[in-house]
Amino acid sequence: MSNESPLALQLKGYRLATAEILYHLPDHPKLLQTYVWQDYDIAPRYPVLNRFLDFWTREIEGRLHSVRVTGKELISAAEMRVGTLLSLQ
Repeated sequence: MSNESPLALQLKGYRLATAEILYHLPDHPKLLQTYVWQDYDIAPRYPVLNRFLDFWTREIEGRLHSVRVTGKELISAAEMRVGTLLSLQ
């Protein structure tokens, strides 16, 4: 992805996305294996995940069966308060 911090990405609209990828084992195509992918991405199009899946189909022997995606916005604008400081005195 980029060299930006997770906070900077979240402020740009990225959220933590997790994909459960089921794929066929190359030597035993009737068996499925699970791979879990996680990165910061933008819903609902998930361009980072789509680039990864494009790479998978080009470079990995295991044929994709299905992909289940969940995403969670970790911070929201309402949770960010500029200039607020708690005093514990």
